[in-house]
Amino acid sequence: MPATPRLSVAFILQPDFTLVAFSSFVDALRLAADEGDGSRPLRCRWDVLSHDMRPVRASCGLEVSPSRDLADPAEYDYIVMVGGLLPGGRKLSPKLFAYLGHAAAANRTLVGVCTGSFLLARAGLMRQHRSCVSWFHYRDFVLEFPDHAVTSDQLFVVDRKRITCAGGTSVVHLAAHLIGQHVSKAEAQKALRIMIERAALPSRAPQPQPAFTGATENPWIRRAMLFMERKAGARVTVKDIARELHVSPRHLERLFHAELGVGPSELARTLRLRRAYDLLVDTRQPISEVALDTGFADGSHFSRRFRVAFGKSPSEVRRDAARAARAA
Repeated sequence: MPATPRLSVAFILQPDFTLVAFSSFVDALRLAADEGDGSRPLRCRWDVLSHDMRPVRASCGLEVSPSRDLADPAEYDYIVMVGGLLPGGRKLSPKLFAYLGHAAAANRTLVGVCTGSFLLARAGLMRQHRSCVSWFHYRDFVLEFPDHAVTSDQLFVVDRKRITCAGGTSVVHLAAHLIGQHVSKAEAQKALRIMIERAALPSRAPQPQPAFTGATENPWIRRAMLFMERKAGARVTVKDIARELHVSPRHLERLFHAELGVGPSELARTLRLRRAYDLLVDTRQPISEVALDTGFADGSHFSRRFRVAFGKSPSEVRRDAARAARAA
């Protein structure tokens, strides 16, 4: 066993942080740190830092007690900012934002998991770096930081002294990546196996595809789906998608028909119609605005396509949703 840990990680938890993003990271470190079920911090060590040592409440209601006051960032290989509910990030103490800046000045690698990427960007620490966010928060990030480079079609991004991760179970694979670099690939694999994960996924592995589409493991198609989902408010052509993926339009068409039985244009239209359905149910936007926001310039064309897809007109879907809400 090493005399000193080969990997040291400090965690900072935002109010309303996502518990799985924190716990899965820590558990991967714990399993790699010791033999058997000892859980001793031998190969890896970790701390939860705080400016006031008060417990931090997760979005699920559980609380985590910090283990240490804000320590010298030079003691750690990585400073991990664990995000969660977006409003919770607004409650972060100025002292913690200042600490992140101090850690960056000390040349420590800063890590944002879940919506931790938002927190690093709010601290002004992502302007020259590429961020990774969940597909679920992609639009939120673009609206808040329109001049930042961001992706939502992979699990995590390593960009020099910044690492950002989509969150959820993808954090396990980020942790395995760091364990493999600092401890050993064997220990990373052991941690994954105990956590019932088959193998470490690379950073560029795509995030989950939309649930209503045909299942595919083809990474090109899954990245194409995620690109379409991000662009659900606008019309995208096969050329647009092919350009994003750096493949030819003809090759992309062949892939889609072979894997899903439909072309990329048809799937992109389906995604826009699903987005329109959600807007009709969840918002009070006029139907004409919903049509425009999902890339349909012609209202009558939108209504026809919508009825074919869902068997009801947009107004009928909105009316049925209102009735269901009143009855609930």
